[in-house]
Amino acid sequence: MPALTPNRHAEALIKRLAWEDLDLAYLRRLVEIARDEDLAGLGLLQPPRRAGDRSTACIVTTPKKGSADLVARESLVACGLPMLPLILKTYGGKATASVHAKDGTTLKKGDVLATLTGDPRVLLAAERIMLNFLQRLSGVATETRRYVKALGRSRTRLLDTRKTTPGYRMLEKYAVACGGGWNHRLGLFDRVMLKDNHLALLGLNDGLASAVARAKKTAPDLPVEVEVDRLDQIPPVLDAGADIILLDNFTPAQLRKAVAMTGGRAFTEASGGITLKTLPKLANLGLDFASTGALVHQSSWVDLGLDWKS
Repeated sequence: MPALTPNRHAEALIKRLAWEDLDLAYLRRLVEIARDEDLAGLGLLQPPRRAGDRSTACIVTTPKKGSADLVARESLVACGLPMLPLILKTYGGKATASVHAKDGTTLKKGDVLATLTGDPRVLLAAERIMLNFLQRLSGVATETRRYVKALGRSRTRLLDTRKTTPGYRMLEKYAVACGGGWNHRLGLFDRVMLKDNHLALLGLNDGLASAVARAKKTAPDLPVEVEVDRLDQIPPVLDAGADIILLDNFTPAQLRKAVAMTGGRAFTEASGGITLKTLPKLANLGLDFASTGALVHQSSWVDLGLDWKS
């Protein structure tokens, strides 16, 4: 994939979250919430009088060492495997995970992702939480890989959006990266994004170009992106110094014209109505980016299961 047009904000704009970028304390909190929902009814105004895995407690005698393989029931892109040790530790640490695959790896039906060994009471209690995290994240990674393949060998990079599950944004954006996509802004804090709504709701009547110029002056440390929905809006925002021009719901013919008008002075991003069917039409237009929330909100959980060993 060729390098994009040089830009002082390029490093901030062309990024993929890695596992090392994630805050382990934040991940532990998510796991603790999931655990306490399951064991103690977290979220209920009146929690249960007795907490814990009552099913296992009813039948367990002297626990023996247990073992299970985490198995792919379908072809998928693995994501979330480093969560396994975190989850088991949150459940008391009397079980371990031996991971056999890496996040971002394409696996086929029947492949073993990890082997879990230890106190069967821990494994049984943690089973659903482990599967929930990995099925969700692997689903996002797998859907992203489909979109990446649909885009094909193109200079255009596939971006996600802020349309993520509340509280799970960084994990889902990490899953997009594992699937081969790239991360758009992580939040409202790392980019200035100007749309017509900002002008209307904030009472700014002097147009997008003036808003871009004002943003460049007041937030020089951040890239400035501006959304346009007509070709005639491009020259003024270019002259005002926009770093990225988001081309909203443009046809392929209009996108080609927009790229030519931009002339490498700003990054170009297509957005709106992008699907697996329409994405290939954008591959050879010279766009820098194509963004879609579908990588997350149209993804489905993949089928993973635990096969218990006798």
